[in-house]
Amino acid sequence: MRKVLVVGGGGREHAILWKLKQGNEALELFCAPGNGGIAELATCVPIKADDVEGMVTWSKENGMDLVFVAPDDPLALGMVDALQEADIRAFGPTKAAAEIEWSKSYSKWLMKKYGIPTAAFEVFDDADKAIRYLSEANYPIVVKADGLALGKGVLICDDFEQAKQAVQEIMLDKKFGAAGAQVVIEEFMTGPEVSVLAFCDGKTILPMVSAQDHKRAYDGDEGLNTGGMGTFAPSPKFTPELQEYARKVIFEKTVEALNAEGRIFKGVIFFGLMITPDGLKVLEYNARLGDPEAQSVFMMMDTDLMEVVDAVIDGTLDQVSFQWKDGNAVCVVMASGGYPQKYESGKLIEGLDDVEDSVMVFHAGTKLGEDGRLYTNGGRVLGVTAAGRDIQHAREIAYRNIEKIRFEGAHYRKDIGIK
Repeated sequence: MRKVLVVGGGGREHAILWKLKQGNEALELFCAPGNGGIAELATCVPIKADDVEGMVTWSKENGMDLVFVAPDDPLALGMVDALQEADIRAFGPTKAAAEIEWSKSYSKWLMKKYGIPTAAFEVFDDADKAIRYLSEANYPIVVKADGLALGKGVLICDDFEQAKQAVQEIMLDKKFGAAGAQVVIEEFMTGPEVSVLAFCDGKTILPMVSAQDHKRAYDGDEGLNTGGMGTFAPSPKFTPELQEYARKVIFEKTVEALNAEGRIFKGVIFFGLMITPDGLKVLEYNARLGDPEAQSVFMMMDTDLMEVVDAVIDGTLDQVSFQWKDGNAVCVVMASGGYPQKYESGKLIEGLDDVEDSVMVFHAGTKLGEDGRLYTNGGRVLGVTAAGRDIQHAREIAYRNIEKIRFEGAHYRKDIGIK
Protein backbone atom coordinates (compact mmCIF):
# COMPACT_ATOMS: atom_id res chain seq x y z
CA MET A 1 0.00 0.00 0.00
CA ARG A 2 1.48 3.32 -1.11
CA LYS A 3 1.02 6.32 1.20
CA VAL A 4 0.18 9.61 -0.54
CA LEU A 5 -0.35 12.99 1.15
CA VAL A 6 -2.14 15.80 -0.71
CA VAL A 7 -1.45 19.27 0.71
CA GLY A 8 -4.47 21.61 0.81
CA GLY A 9 -8.09 21.54 1.81
CA GLY A 10 -10.32 22.75 -1.02
CA GLY A 11 -12.24 21.57 -4.07
CA ARG A 12 -9.09 21.13 -6.13
CA GLU A 13 -7.58 18.85 -3.49
CA HIS A 14 -10.83 16.84 -3.25
CA ALA A 15 -10.71 16.39 -7.05
CA ILE A 16 -7.05 15.28 -6.93
CA LEU A 17 -7.76 12.69 -4.23
CA TRP A 18 -10.87 11.42 -6.05
CA LYS A 19 -8.91 11.02 -9.29
CA LEU A 20 -5.96 9.33 -7.58
CA LYS A 21 -8.28 6.83 -5.89
CA GLN A 22 -10.27 6.23 -9.08
CA GLY A 23 -7.18 5.11 -10.92
CA ASN A 24 -5.56 3.09 -8.15
CA GLU A 25 -7.13 1.35 -5.17
CA ALA A 26 -3.71 0.42 -3.75
CA LEU A 27 -3.24 3.87 -2.25
CA GLU A 28 -3.57 5.02 1.34
CA LEU A 29 -4.58 8.67 1.05
CA PHE A 30 -3.98 11.54 3.47
CA CYS A 31 -4.82 15.24 3.20
CA ALA A 32 -3.55 18.22 5.21
CA PRO A 33 -5.63 19.94 6.38
CA GLY A 34 -8.48 18.50 4.24
CA ASN A 35 -12.17 19.22 4.84
CA GLY A 36 -15.43 17.49 5.69
CA GLY A 37 -15.96 15.93 2.26
CA ILE A 38 -12.34 14.94 1.79
CA ALA A 39 -12.59 12.99 5.06
CA GLU A 40 -14.66 10.35 3.20
CA LEU A 41 -11.71 9.66 0.85
CA ALA A 42 -8.63 10.35 2.94
CA THR A 43 -7.36 10.67 6.49
CA CYS A 44 -7.33 14.39 7.29
CA VAL A 45 -4.26 15.70 9.12
CA PRO A 46 -4.58 18.96 11.13
CA ILE A 47 -1.59 20.78 9.61
CA LYS A 48 -2.02 24.12 7.84
CA ALA A 49 -1.23 23.95 4.13
CA ASP A 50 1.47 26.63 4.44
CA ASP A 51 3.24 25.02 7.42
CA VAL A 52 6.34 23.86 5.56
CA GLU A 53 8.26 22.54 8.55
CA GLY A 54 5.21 20.80 10.03
CA MET A 55 4.36 19.13 6.72
CA VAL A 56 7.91 17.85 6.18
CA THR A 57 8.20 16.53 9.74
CA TRP A 58 4.83 14.75 9.64
CA SER A 59 5.54 13.26 6.19
CA LYS A 60 8.87 11.87 7.35
CA GLU A 61 7.53 10.53 10.67
CA ASN A 62 4.56 8.83 8.96
CA GLY A 63 6.44 7.35 6.01
CA MET A 64 4.78 9.16 3.13
CA ASP A 65 5.80 7.72 -0.23
CA LEU A 66 4.66 10.84 -2.07
CA VAL A 67 3.53 14.37 -1.18
CA PHE A 68 1.43 16.25 -3.76
CA VAL A 69 1.70 20.00 -3.03
CA ALA A 70 -1.44 21.47 -4.60
CA PRO A 71 -1.98 25.13 -3.50
CA ASP A 72 -0.01 28.24 -4.47
CA ASP A 73 1.10 29.45 -1.01
CA PRO A 74 3.15 26.37 0.04
CA LEU A 75 4.73 26.24 -3.44
CA ALA A 76 5.75 29.90 -3.09
CA LEU A 77 7.18 29.14 0.35
CA GLY A 78 9.38 26.35 -1.04
CA MET A 79 7.59 23.31 0.38
CA VAL A 80 8.68 21.10 -2.53
CA ASP A 81 12.32 22.16 -2.01
CA ALA A 82 12.07 21.30 1.71
CA LEU A 83 10.48 17.91 1.02
CA GLN A 84 13.15 17.05 -1.53
CA GLU A 85 15.91 18.08 0.90
CA ALA A 86 14.38 15.62 3.39
CA ASP A 87 14.47 12.86 0.70
CA ILE A 88 10.67 12.79 0.40
CA ARG A 89 9.25 12.26 -3.09
CA ALA A 90 7.26 15.41 -3.94
CA PHE A 91 5.01 16.58 -6.77
CA GLY A 92 5.07 20.27 -7.64
CA PRO A 93 7.53 22.92 -8.78
CA THR A 94 10.37 24.30 -6.67
CA LYS A 95 10.07 27.82 -5.25
CA ALA A 96 12.24 29.20 -8.08
CA ALA A 97 10.15 27.55 -10.80
CA ALA A 98 6.88 28.58 -9.10
CA GLU A 99 7.89 32.26 -9.30
CA ILE A 100 5.96 32.40 -12.58
CA GLU A 101 2.89 32.53 -10.31
CA TRP A 102 4.00 34.21 -7.09
CA SER A 103 5.53 37.16 -8.91
CA LYS A 104 3.51 38.62 -11.77
CA SER A 105 6.38 40.97 -12.60
CA TYR A 106 8.73 37.98 -13.02
CA SER A 107 6.29 36.13 -15.25
CA LYS A 108 5.79 39.22 -17.44
CA TRP A 109 9.56 39.76 -17.68
CA LEU A 110 10.04 36.10 -18.67
CA MET A 111 7.43 36.35 -21.43
CA LYS A 112 8.88 39.60 -22.73
CA LYS A 113 12.45 38.26 -22.78
CA TYR A 114 11.54 35.03 -24.60
CA GLY A 115 8.94 36.41 -27.02
CA ILE A 116 5.86 34.74 -25.53
CA PRO A 117 2.77 36.78 -26.53
CA THR A 118 1.22 38.75 -23.65
CA ALA A 119 -0.18 42.22 -22.87
CA ALA A 120 2.14 45.24 -22.81
CA PHE A 121 3.01 46.15 -19.21
CA GLU A 122 4.98 48.27 -16.73
CA VAL A 123 6.03 47.40 -13.16
CA PHE A 124 6.15 49.89 -10.26
CA ASP A 125 7.35 49.68 -6.65
CA ASP A 126 6.52 53.34 -5.98
CA ALA A 127 2.84 54.38 -5.75
CA ASP A 128 3.45 57.99 -6.86
CA LYS A 129 5.29 56.86 -10.01
CA ALA A 130 2.52 54.37 -10.79
CA ILE A 131 -0.13 57.11 -10.44
CA ARG A 132 1.87 59.50 -12.65
CA TYR A 133 2.08 56.78 -15.31
CA LEU A 134 -1.67 56.15 -15.04
CA SER A 135 -2.46 59.87 -15.48
CA GLU A 136 -1.28 59.59 -19.09
CA ALA A 137 -2.44 56.03 -19.85
CA ASN A 138 -5.15 54.76 -22.19
CA TYR A 139 -8.27 53.25 -20.60
CA PRO A 140 -9.54 50.75 -19.66
CA ILE A 141 -6.37 49.44 -18.00
CA VAL A 142 -5.50 46.58 -15.64
CA VAL A 143 -3.80 47.04 -12.26
CA LYS A 144 -2.47 43.89 -10.55
CA ALA A 145 -0.90 43.17 -7.19
CA ASP A 146 2.45 41.54 -7.94
CA GLY A 147 2.15 38.66 -5.45
CA LEU A 148 -0.41 36.02 -4.49
CA ALA A 149 -3.81 37.51 -3.62
CA LEU A 150 -6.25 34.55 -3.69
CA GLY A 151 -7.22 35.35 -7.28
CA LYS A 152 -8.57 38.75 -6.24
CA GLY A 153 -5.62 41.10 -6.82
CA VAL A 154 -6.54 41.99 -10.42
CA LEU A 155 -8.49 45.25 -10.90
CA ILE A 156 -9.89 46.41 -14.25
CA CYS A 157 -10.10 50.21 -14.25
CA ASP A 158 -12.25 52.25 -16.64
CA ASP A 159 -10.71 55.66 -15.88
CA PHE A 160 -7.89 57.41 -14.03
CA GLU A 161 -9.82 57.79 -10.77
CA GLN A 162 -10.50 54.04 -10.59
CA ALA A 163 -6.88 53.23 -11.42
CA LYS A 164 -5.60 55.69 -8.80
CA GLN A 165 -7.90 54.06 -6.23
CA ALA A 166 -6.60 50.60 -7.24
CA VAL A 167 -2.98 51.66 -6.62
CA GLN A 168 -4.05 53.20 -3.30
CA GLU A 169 -5.74 49.96 -2.17
CA ILE A 170 -2.93 47.65 -3.32
CA MET A 171 0.22 49.61 -2.44
CA LEU A 172 -0.75 52.01 0.36
CA ASP A 173 -3.75 50.42 2.11
CA LYS A 174 -2.11 46.96 1.73
CA LYS A 175 -5.47 45.36 0.92
CA PHE A 176 -3.62 42.24 -0.26
CA GLY A 177 -0.78 42.46 2.27
CA ALA A 178 2.77 41.84 1.06
CA ALA A 179 1.40 40.87 -2.39
CA GLY A 180 0.99 44.60 -3.05
CA ALA A 181 4.63 45.69 -2.58
CA GLN A 182 4.73 46.12 -6.37
CA VAL A 183 2.03 46.63 -8.99
CA VAL A 184 1.95 45.45 -12.58
CA ILE A 185 0.01 47.77 -14.89
CA GLU A 186 -1.08 46.13 -18.15
CA GLU A 187 -2.91 47.06 -21.29
CA PHE A 188 -6.53 45.87 -21.25
CA MET A 189 -7.11 42.97 -23.65
CA THR A 190 -10.48 41.82 -24.97
CA GLY A 191 -11.72 38.42 -26.12
CA PRO A 192 -12.81 35.06 -24.73
CA GLU A 193 -10.66 33.57 -21.95
CA VAL A 194 -9.60 29.95 -21.86
CA SER A 195 -7.55 28.01 -19.30
CA VAL A 196 -5.20 25.17 -20.16
CA LEU A 197 -3.65 23.03 -17.42
CA ALA A 198 -0.54 21.16 -18.52
CA PHE A 199 1.66 18.57 -16.84
CA CYS A 200 5.37 19.27 -17.25
CA ASP A 201 8.41 17.15 -16.31
CA GLY A 202 11.00 19.80 -17.18
CA LYS A 203 11.32 18.60 -20.78
CA THR A 204 7.94 17.43 -22.05
CA ILE A 205 4.73 19.41 -21.63
CA LEU A 206 1.42 17.54 -21.85
CA PRO A 207 -1.66 19.81 -22.00
CA MET A 208 -5.00 18.63 -20.63
CA VAL A 209 -8.35 19.52 -22.20
CA SER A 210 -9.11 23.24 -22.04
CA ALA A 211 -11.54 24.84 -19.61
CA GLN A 212 -13.39 28.14 -19.20
CA ASP A 213 -13.76 29.74 -15.78
CA HIS A 214 -16.45 32.16 -14.57
CA LYS A 215 -14.74 34.58 -12.16
CA ARG A 216 -17.48 37.10 -11.40
CA ALA A 217 -19.84 36.49 -8.48
CA TYR A 218 -23.14 36.93 -10.32
CA ASP A 219 -24.91 35.94 -13.53
CA GLY A 220 -23.93 37.77 -16.70
CA ASP A 221 -20.39 38.29 -15.36
CA GLU A 222 -21.62 40.92 -12.88
CA GLY A 223 -20.23 41.59 -9.40
CA LEU A 224 -16.79 41.21 -7.87
CA ASN A 225 -14.07 38.82 -8.98
CA THR A 226 -14.02 35.57 -6.97
CA GLY A 227 -11.77 32.54 -6.84
CA GLY A 228 -14.08 31.05 -9.51
CA MET A 229 -17.84 30.36 -9.56
CA GLY A 230 -17.75 27.49 -12.03
CA THR A 231 -16.11 26.01 -15.10
CA PHE A 232 -16.79 23.87 -18.13
CA ALA A 233 -14.40 21.67 -20.12
CA PRO A 234 -13.34 21.44 -22.85
CA SER A 235 -13.94 24.88 -24.38
CA PRO A 236 -15.29 24.89 -27.96
CA LYS A 237 -13.52 28.24 -28.48
CA PHE A 238 -10.11 26.57 -28.16
CA THR A 239 -10.03 25.13 -31.67
CA PRO A 240 -7.48 22.58 -32.95
CA GLU A 241 -5.76 25.44 -34.81
CA LEU A 242 -5.43 27.49 -31.60
CA GLN A 243 -4.24 24.40 -29.71
CA GLU A 244 -1.42 23.86 -32.21
CA TYR A 245 -0.43 27.55 -32.13
CA ALA A 246 -0.44 27.51 -28.30
CA ARG A 247 1.69 24.37 -28.21
CA LYS A 248 4.42 25.87 -30.37
CA VAL A 249 4.36 29.55 -29.41
CA ILE A 250 3.31 29.44 -25.74
CA PHE A 251 3.51 26.04 -24.03
CA GLU A 252 6.83 24.74 -25.37
CA LYS A 253 8.44 28.21 -25.37
CA THR A 254 7.52 28.64 -21.69
CA VAL A 255 9.30 25.39 -20.76
CA GLU A 256 12.32 26.41 -22.86
CA ALA A 257 12.36 29.85 -21.20
CA LEU A 258 12.27 28.39 -17.68
CA ASN A 259 15.01 25.89 -18.56
CA ALA A 260 17.16 28.71 -20.01
CA GLU A 261 16.77 30.53 -16.70
CA GLY A 262 17.80 27.42 -14.76
CA ARG A 263 14.33 26.91 -13.28
CA ILE A 264 13.38 23.35 -14.23
CA PHE A 265 9.59 23.12 -13.85
CA LYS A 266 8.09 19.81 -12.69
CA GLY A 267 4.38 19.88 -11.90
CA VAL A 268 1.41 21.59 -13.49
CA ILE A 269 1.55 24.89 -15.36
CA PHE A 270 -1.77 26.71 -15.63
CA PHE A 271 -1.93 28.87 -18.76
CA GLY A 272 -4.56 31.61 -18.51
CA LEU A 273 -5.08 32.60 -22.16
CA MET A 274 -7.12 35.19 -24.04
CA ILE A 275 -8.21 34.90 -27.67
CA THR A 276 -7.72 38.57 -28.65
CA PRO A 277 -8.32 40.23 -32.04
CA ASP A 278 -4.49 40.23 -32.33
CA GLY A 279 -4.19 36.51 -31.62
CA LEU A 280 -3.77 34.22 -28.62
CA LYS A 281 -1.99 35.82 -25.63
CA VAL A 282 -1.06 34.81 -22.08
CA LEU A 283 -3.02 36.54 -19.33
CA GLU A 284 -1.20 34.78 -16.49
CA TYR A 285 0.63 31.67 -15.39
CA ASN A 286 -0.19 29.63 -12.31
CA ALA A 287 2.20 27.00 -10.98
CA ARG A 288 -0.48 24.45 -10.04
CA LEU A 289 -3.90 23.07 -10.95
CA GLY A 290 -6.68 25.64 -11.16
CA ASP A 291 -9.65 25.60 -8.82
CA PRO A 292 -12.37 24.96 -9.99
CA GLU A 293 -10.85 24.10 -13.41
CA ALA A 294 -9.39 20.86 -12.04
CA GLN A 295 -12.87 19.63 -11.10
CA SER A 296 -14.29 19.80 -14.63
CA VAL A 297 -11.03 18.74 -16.34
CA PHE A 298 -10.54 15.66 -14.12
CA MET A 299 -14.15 14.68 -14.79
CA MET A 300 -13.12 14.24 -18.45
CA MET A 301 -9.78 12.47 -17.81
CA ASP A 302 -9.67 8.73 -18.56
CA THR A 303 -6.03 8.22 -17.55
CA ASP A 304 -4.61 7.09 -14.20
CA LEU A 305 -3.51 10.31 -12.44
CA MET A 306 -0.94 8.45 -10.32
CA GLU A 307 0.80 7.25 -13.48
CA VAL A 308 1.05 10.85 -14.73
CA VAL A 309 2.27 12.18 -11.36
CA ASP A 310 5.05 9.57 -11.26
CA ALA A 311 6.04 10.34 -14.85
CA VAL A 312 6.33 14.07 -14.05
CA ILE A 313 8.64 13.41 -11.10
CA ASP A 314 10.71 10.80 -12.98
CA GLY A 315 11.01 12.82 -16.19
CA THR A 316 9.22 10.21 -18.33
CA LEU A 317 6.16 12.22 -19.37
CA ASP A 318 6.95 11.57 -23.04
CA GLN A 319 5.90 7.94 -22.42
CA VAL A 320 2.41 8.87 -21.17
CA SER A 321 -0.63 8.99 -23.45
CA PHE A 322 -3.65 10.94 -22.22
CA GLN A 323 -7.11 9.48 -22.77
CA TRP A 324 -10.12 11.79 -22.63
CA LYS A 325 -13.83 11.04 -22.50
CA ASP A 326 -16.18 12.34 -25.17
CA GLY A 327 -18.51 15.19 -24.32
CA ASN A 328 -18.15 17.95 -21.74
CA ALA A 329 -18.13 18.52 -17.99
CA VAL A 330 -19.61 21.42 -16.05
CA CYS A 331 -18.74 22.42 -12.47
CA VAL A 332 -21.05 24.86 -10.65
CA VAL A 333 -19.82 26.34 -7.37
CA MET A 334 -22.26 26.71 -4.49
CA ALA A 335 -21.00 29.57 -2.30
CA SER A 336 -21.92 31.11 1.03
CA GLY A 337 -24.23 34.14 0.81
CA GLY A 338 -22.16 37.33 0.58
CA TYR A 339 -19.05 35.69 -0.93
CA PRO A 340 -16.51 37.04 -1.97
CA GLN A 341 -17.11 39.64 0.74
CA LYS A 342 -18.44 39.02 4.24
CA TYR A 343 -20.21 35.68 4.73
CA GLU A 344 -21.20 33.37 7.57
CA SER A 345 -20.00 29.79 8.09
CA GLY A 346 -21.41 26.96 10.16
CA LYS A 347 -24.59 26.40 8.11
CA LEU A 348 -25.92 22.83 7.97
CA ILE A 349 -25.64 21.23 4.51
CA GLU A 350 -28.50 18.92 3.54
CA GLY A 351 -29.45 16.86 0.49
CA LEU A 352 -26.04 15.49 -0.50
CA ASP A 353 -27.31 11.91 -0.25
CA ASP A 354 -29.96 12.70 -2.89
CA VAL A 355 -27.43 13.61 -5.59
CA GLU A 356 -27.23 11.22 -8.58
CA ASP A 357 -24.33 8.73 -8.52
CA SER A 358 -22.86 10.04 -11.79
CA VAL A 359 -22.44 13.54 -10.30
CA MET A 360 -19.40 14.45 -8.20
CA VAL A 361 -19.81 17.02 -5.43
CA PHE A 362 -16.33 18.29 -4.64
CA HIS A 363 -16.06 19.92 -1.21
CA ALA A 364 -14.27 23.27 -1.09
CA GLY A 365 -15.31 24.72 2.27
CA THR A 366 -16.98 22.17 4.53
CA LYS A 367 -16.34 20.68 7.96
CA LEU A 368 -17.69 17.73 9.89
CA GLY A 369 -19.61 18.75 13.01
CA GLU A 370 -19.45 16.86 16.29
CA ASP A 371 -22.85 15.45 15.33
CA GLY A 372 -21.30 13.82 12.23
CA ARG A 373 -23.13 16.16 9.85
CA LEU A 374 -21.56 18.51 7.30
CA TYR A 375 -21.49 22.29 7.76
CA THR A 376 -20.26 25.19 5.62
CA ASN A 377 -16.74 26.39 6.40
CA GLY A 378 -15.68 28.85 3.70
CA GLY A 379 -16.73 31.18 0.91
CA ARG A 380 -16.84 28.56 -1.82
CA VAL A 381 -18.54 25.52 -0.30
CA LEU A 382 -19.24 22.87 -2.97
CA GLY A 383 -18.44 22.24 -6.64
CA VAL A 384 -21.29 20.27 -8.20
CA THR A 385 -19.73 18.62 -11.25
CA ALA A 386 -21.40 16.61 -14.02
CA ALA A 387 -20.35 15.13 -17.36
CA GLY A 388 -22.66 14.96 -20.39
CA ARG A 389 -22.69 14.41 -24.14
CA ASP A 390 -22.28 18.19 -24.61
CA ILE A 391 -22.15 21.35 -22.48
CA GLN A 392 -25.93 21.78 -22.40
CA HIS A 393 -26.49 18.18 -21.29
CA ALA A 394 -23.82 18.49 -18.55
CA ARG A 395 -25.41 21.79 -17.43
CA GLU A 396 -28.82 20.18 -17.13
CA ILE A 397 -27.45 17.37 -14.94
CA ALA A 398 -25.43 19.71 -12.71
CA TYR A 399 -28.28 22.17 -12.11
CA ARG A 400 -30.83 19.38 -11.60
CA ASN A 401 -28.67 18.10 -8.76
CA ILE A 402 -27.86 21.50 -7.27
CA GLU A 403 -31.58 21.86 -6.55
CA LYS A 404 -31.32 18.85 -4.22
CA ILE A 405 -28.64 20.46 -2.02
CA ARG A 406 -29.56 23.01 0.65
CA PHE A 407 -27.81 25.28 3.14
CA GLU A 408 -28.82 28.67 4.49
CA GLY A 409 -27.73 31.54 2.23
CA ALA A 410 -26.53 29.27 -0.59
CA HIS A 411 -25.62 31.23 -3.71
CA TYR A 412 -24.64 30.00 -7.17
CA ARG A 413 -24.60 31.35 -10.70
CA LYS A 414 -27.34 30.07 -13.01
CA ASP A 415 -25.38 30.66 -16.23
CA ILE A 416 -22.26 28.49 -15.94
CA GLY A 417 -21.49 27.11 -19.39
CA ILE A 418 -23.94 29.31 -21.30
CA LYS A 419 -21.25 31.61 -22.73
